Amino acid sequence: MNSEKTSTIKSPRMPHVLVILFSMLALATLATYILPAGYFQRATDAAGIESVVAGTYEQLAQRPSVSIMGMLQSVLNGMVAVSDIIFYMLIVGGTFEVLRATEAVERAIGKLALRLSGKEHYLIPALMIVFAIGGSFIALAEEAIPYITLLLPIMIRLGFDNMTAAAVVLLGTSAGFTTAVMNPFTTGVAQTLAQVPLFSGAEVRIAMGAAFALLNIIFVLRYARKIRRNPSLRFLSSDMQTEAHSEVHAKPMERRHALVLIVVGVFLVLLMVGIIRWGWSLAQISGLFIGMGIAVGVTVRMSASTIAEHFVRGCSAIAMGALVVGVARAILIVLSDGAVMDTILHALASVLVTIPSSLTALGMFGVQSILNFIVPSGSGQAALTMPIMVPLSDFVGVTRQTAVLAFQLGDGISNVIAPTSGYFMAGLALAGIPWTRWARWMLPLLLMQYVLGAICITIAHLIGYQ
Repeated sequence: MNSEKTSTIKSPRMPHVLVILFSMLALATLATYILPAGYFQRATDAAGIESVVAGTYEQLAQRPSVSIMGMLQSVLNGMVAVSDIIFYMLIVGGTFEVLRATEAVERAIGKLALRLSGKEHYLIPALMIVFAIGGSFIALAEEAIPYITLLLPIMIRLGFDNMTAAAVVLLGTSAGFTTAVMNPFTTGVAQTLAQVPLFSGAEVRIAMGAAFALLNIIFVLRYARKIRRNPSLRFLSSDMQTEAHSEVHAKPMERRHALVLIVVGVFLVLLMVGIIRWGWSLAQISGLFIGMGIAVGVTVRMSASTIAEHFVRGCSAIAMGALVVGVARAILIVLSDGAVMDTILHALASVLVTIPSSLTALGMFGVQSILNFIVPSGSGQAALTMPIMVPLSDFVGVTRQTAVLAFQLGDGISNVIAPTSGYFMAGLALAGIPWTRWARWMLPLLLMQYVLGAICITIAHLIGYQ
């Protein structure tokens, strides 16, 4: 009886991210009626970067507070303010869908798995490194979820389990996504909002990414070896029990798939050269991604209409994330229109300037980590927090690049445990793993990741990370 009753109890449903953001928008509107108005002077340096001038805060006469209509209009104004970022996200999402439709990446992973059959201890780190590179350079996250379905039977037939298959994809991708070198949705958005050179500071993030990847690989390998020594410890979902003794197989890698990977590699090299040597902005990078989508489609002889259909499908998949960016900016517009944004900054700065700047950087990391459970969208969280964190970093002597890194680590680490993370929960569902079981298994690694993140933030501050 108890078990039957328990099975009918529904888990509390988390509000949609847009509901959360609209609630925050309403609170921001209410704040314009309560908080005193104030203003900081701004200064623009030779590079055109605007920053708050410390010590210039002064209260203003209370402005007319933001009306309900003003609050609703701020959504459109927010989308207009970040329109370049929104359209950039749509273009990248469309291009990735064209790439996914070719199955080139999927078949390459299948071929790698077959070649390493019999050398299983090499397979896990090899695949996790591939996924980490994808997360770091091409923002692989939601796009990696289908590979769980591919790897699940392969891992089980090699003597592993559902947990291993999910961990290879989720933790491999997470290592790269968390410390991304050129993730357009986190690093790109945050650095654009922080007014630092796009994708700058890559060398430090590469080193940190290697550290996170190594930590994750060691954790997964230790688990994988334990369950191979003692198969009774394996977690196998009921529909995968028959796979344990089947042969490994995968779709063959054809010449056209190899050509697609070569085309993608050429475009990624061109992207790095364009950013580093030619100082490309979002406009040039967006154009390059459009070109890559067309080139990938032509390589596998897709018709023009088919390329367009896949591109639109990819845009549709990323539309919600793009919408979140606009609504998040609306919150800041309301606070600015009500002249209370600087008041909030002044109050936070008054507290933070009393503690060492190294602790302030860690405090930013902690705030971003907590906020990621509420606003799981990386680009949305960047749009919401960076305009606040950047002036604070200017006040307390933390470099803007360090503030961006605090956002990246805070946003990325909890993506593979937060129940509000849609792509993560989808991955667990595909692997047939209950969230509670994953959370218990993941907790030791999560704590180690947060410690490593704190060390990275401290080092970044000490070296004056730029």
